[in-house]
Amino acid sequence: WEAQKRRHDLKGRGLAAGIPKFNLDRLASNSMASHRLIQHVGKRYGLTVSETLYDRLNVYYFVEGHALNDKPRLAKVASETLSKVLAYDNPTGETPMNEKEILKFLNGNQGRREIDDARRALEQLGVHGIPKFIVEGTHMVDGAAGPETFIRLFRDIEKRGKVAGGPIFGDILGVSDEIVKLGSHTRESLLLDETA
Repeated sequence: WEAQKRRHDLKGRGLAAGIPKFNLDRLASNSMASHRLIQHVGKRYGLTVSETLYDRLNVYYFVEGHALNDKPRLAKVASETLSKVLAYDNPTGETPMNEKEILKFLNGNQGRREIDDARRALEQLGVHGIPKFIVEGTHMVDGAAGPETFIRLFRDIEKRGKVAGGPIFGDILGVSDEIVKLGSHTRESLLLDETA
């Protein structure tokens, strides 16, 4: 782990990505539970909510240094995040899962097959590390890429007037078209992040 941190310049990449307190002393942990939870939240409450939870779990892991497989702590943080986000923006009208419900979910296997299928699809695409962004289902961009890369891609889409491809993992992860159409990272959810 120590050699990997040095070889990949994790601290430098974290700083470049805007993570000023990147915690290199955290323990590496299996992320299956957190991936299953984010996928479940996306299917139940929409992508804005799951992306907000994902953002919170990145702070939980990369900055605060907590393990992603500490299910009781993960359930507590997820419950707090869902309560806060869904009080402000609840596109599906579903009641927020409480800590006990989340822990029960985490201790089960629901969503495991879909996450395994997504992992295999990523391997077939040649993705072996994160973060990666797949734009229009075809353009692969490393998460540490500079803003100019994303600006160029989005300006090309803007010139065409439409997105050429669609989501490539919706079917694999069992996310309905209705949830995908709700979108993610809406202006309102970004404003919520600023007030947090």
